[in-house]
Amino acid sequence: MGVIGYGIGVIGAGLGIGIAAYGATTSMARQPEVQGRLFTVFILASAFVEALALIGFVVSLLA
Repeated sequence: MGVIGYGIGVIGAGLGIGIAAYGATTSMARQPEVQGRLFTVFILASAFVEALALIGFVVSLLA
């Protein structure tokens, strides 16, 4: 049963990173001068989303 929950969590993480990447690329296309700062924020956000996905994996193993 935990595997199903983890699968749903991974789908959420994938959607979150996809939406963040879409926003970052759209913003960079509109304002190329903020590319460096935006890339840093995107990498941090992606790391946080991946960390939440890994926490979901650990919780599914414990449950």
